Parts: sequence; C-alpha cells; structure tokens
Amino acid sequence: MNQTKKQVDGALFTGLFIIILLAGLFIPVITPIAIFVLPIPFVMYTARHSWKPALVMAVAAIILSILLGTVFALPLAVPTIIGGIMIGEAIHKKITAYETLARGTFGYIVGMLLIFLFVQLVLQVNMVAEFQSLMDESLASSTRMMEQFASQEQADVVKETMEQVTEGLMNLLPFYFLFIAIIQALISQWLAYKLMNRIEKRQLRFPPFRSLRFPSSVLFIYLFVLLAAFMVADADSGTMSMAIQNLLVIAQLILTIQGFSFLFFFAHDKKMSKAFPIISIILVLLMPTFMFIIRFLGILDIGMNLRERMGKK
Repeated sequence: MNQTKKQVDGALFTGLFIIILLAGLFIPVITPIAIFVLPIPFVMYTARHSWKPALVMAVAAIILSILLGTVFALPLAVPTIIGGIMIGEAIHKKITAYETLARGTFGYIVGMLLIFLFVQLVLQVNMVAEFQSLMDESLASSTRMMEQFASQEQADVVKETMEQVTEGLMNLLPFYFLFIAIIQALISQWLAYKLMNRIEKRQLRFPPFRSLRFPSSVLFIYLFVLLAAFMVADADSGTMSMAIQNLLVIAQLILTIQGFSFLFFFAHDKKMSKAFPIISIILVLLMPTFMFIIRFLGILDIGMNLRERMGKK
C-alpha cells in the first residue's frame, strides 16, 4: 500500500511539475511565478516520502522536461528540482525553518552550478564572457550617447565611472548567484509552507524574524575576511581578490540581517510598535549610508549577546 501511494503521488506531482514547467517556458508572463512555484511538487513529495523516491521522480521529470521542452527547459528545471528536494527532505526530518532555508539555498546553488557547467561544456557557451560582452556593449552605447550631449572631459569621467561599476558587477557575480538562490529558496519554502498547511493541515511556519540568531563564528569569519581584504587591497585583481570581495559582501549581508533582526527584537522587548523596525529598514534602503549602523548592531548582537544582557536587566 505504501509503495502504491509513493507511485501514485510520484506520477501526480511529476505531471504537476511538467505542467508548471511548460507554462513557464511558453507563456513568458507566467515565467517569474513558475520559478517560485516549480519546486513545490518536489517539496511536497519529498516531505511525504523522503529523498530516495524523490530522486526517481527527479529523473522522470528531467527526461520529460527534455522531451517536451528540449534542453532549454533544463536551466529552469534542474535548480528547482534540487532545491525542492533539499527543502522537502528538511521538512521530512522536521528541521527548523531557517536551517531548511539554508539547505534549500544550497540546493539551488548546486543546481545553478550544474547548469553553468552544462552550458559551458555541452553547449559550448561561455556565460561569463557573454555577460562581459553584454556589459561592454552597454558601456560603449552609453559612452557614445554621452559624447553627443556632454563635453569630452565629462564623457571620459562618466566612462571611467561606468567601467569601475562594470568591473565591480563582474567581480560580484558569485554573490549575485547566492542572493538569487536565497530569494528563490525563501519564496518557494514560504509558498510550500502555506500550501502544505492548507492541504495537509500541518503547522509549518517561519519563527519570528526577531528570533533569528547567527552563530558567533560569523563574526570571526567577517573579521578574517575583512583583514584579508585589506591585505589584498593594493594587489592586482585576480581569483583570490574576487573570492575575498564576494566573501566580504556575504559576511556584511549576514551581519546586516542580524542587525535588522535585533531591531525587531528590541521593538518587541520594549513593546514598541512594529512600525519602528519596518520604518528603519525603509530608511536604510533609501539611505544606504546608514547601513553601517545596522551592521554594527549586528556585530554587537553576536559578539556581546545584547539580547541576553537586555533580558538580565
């Protein structure tokens, strides 16, 4: 009976996955929605039956994706399949929501790396070179436009600035991949929670944002990467410099999130309106110069246990 249930669920969820995939491929308006909805069949199936039967379902889904949508369906299918299985397995094991998010993010990253290798090795397309070419064309077009409406000196200044921005964008490509993976995993997990709570009467939810606490090791990693960034600041750009730059941005993002979490905790502890931390986030986004203050709060919260000190008082 259990085996039959697995097979029936597998066929049902595989069919649902293919329908969503084809809709996302052939109806461009639906594509942004499909990206976040696609993992849900795998999340629900894996949450019910664990990862081993989900692998069989994944093979069937990939074969059908290629047959019905050609190899161009793989960039949409593979990351969502792996991310969905990772999220579903975490739910199956009753792991906390934020750790589930971390596993889902890892799954998405693995899926994107596999697609990157597939495009690079099988399709013989250098995605980084193509992106660089696109940025260069955009820079050349903007420079020609500036030369028509401004003096040569002003055009040169704008060109130099845009070249620096372009170089920064290229160096931070790994960070952008990570950020995309986090957003995809977060929204997909949230949608899966909502659907499973309604259909299966579960009680899946993210704990309050104010309870989010990163381990103290994050602070040591940040200090180490910050020191390394100062050491290679004057060195020529290379793989090591790009890696350190990306790690620094990731560490700063984590500490900023921790700082925002502390603001929500502070507002809740002092029985303040939720509008206070929300307005703070909006102000920081509108005026990024204040981001340092939020990051510093995150450092203090991790390094000095501000919440415990407030609790003792």
